[in-house]
Amino acid sequence: MPKFSVERSVLLNAPRGKVYATVRDFHQWPQWSPWLICEPDADLEFAKDGRRYAWNGQFVGAGDIVVTKEEEGVSIDYDLTFLKPFKSKSKVRFEFANAGDQTKVIWKMDSSLPFFLFFLTKMMKNMIGMDYERGLLMLKNYVETGDRGCALDIRGEETFNGFDYLGIRHQCAMNDVGPAMEKAFGSIVEKMDAAGLEPTGAPFSIYHKWDLGKSRVEFTIGIPTNVNGSAPEGVTAGNIPSCQVFSLQHTGAYELLGNPWSAGMTRQRAKAFASSKLPPFETYENDPRETPERELVTVVHFPLK
Repeated sequence: MPKFSVERSVLLNAPRGKVYATVRDFHQWPQWSPWLICEPDADLEFAKDGRRYAWNGQFVGAGDIVVTKEEEGVSIDYDLTFLKPFKSKSKVRFEFANAGDQTKVIWKMDSSLPFFLFFLTKMMKNMIGMDYERGLLMLKNYVETGDRGCALDIRGEETFNGFDYLGIRHQCAMNDVGPAMEKAFGSIVEKMDAAGLEPTGAPFSIYHKWDLGKSRVEFTIGIPTNVNGSAPEGVTAGNIPSCQVFSLQHTGAYELLGNPWSAGMTRQRAKAFASSKLPPFETYENDPRETPERELVTVVHFPLK
């Protein structure tokens, strides 16, 4: 059985006892779980003794998690069992430690895949790592403020009106996407200003390729505009055609945008919609320079056949 381990951590501005109590209470997991936010209507079952909860969803699969050992304020160990989409067992552990005036939380998993899925080991490790990062960030927001810092609205199938655009295509490590997009966007704005071109819609990004094994992504960031003649040097002209899309709206910081992408991809794998050959893209509905992070609206679109 191909084995893998995942570990992520975060610092919270809250007492260790409060953080421990929040994680220990399964009833609070829907507030920060990176999986349950993708399907809030999934069926949940909580054991009366508080040591187990089970889930069953159309998109997030089915399984349960059971507390096997705990040391109050220090650590919790679990057995995690997946029944769908395939059967597997994992060991999960949370550790809590004082870090000055903060609390450090470490989330660990030791797991394995069926032998016939050995080639997915690195991809699964990176995917779960990204899930853990989002989950810990939502846990941090929830413990510190009482709000996980984001909301997800499954808008479903709708019509997208296409547009012409100017953009820059780039490839980088997933962890570098934010700075790379910011730099490319600034360059596009500068070149459009110099050419006297005005935006005709909200900025966007097209995601051409995700390589989860190597943690790399290839994308185009662009601005809709009426391209008159040739594109300015350093940018390319393109078009997103009018089409039917499956859309998911995220409200909150960009660092939590994995939530709508995860929700969309789980629905895609479950065949809730059939994607076309057009790459998925996201549109940014307000200006991060003028909008508080919690109010940023991003819509992820999966073009349909």
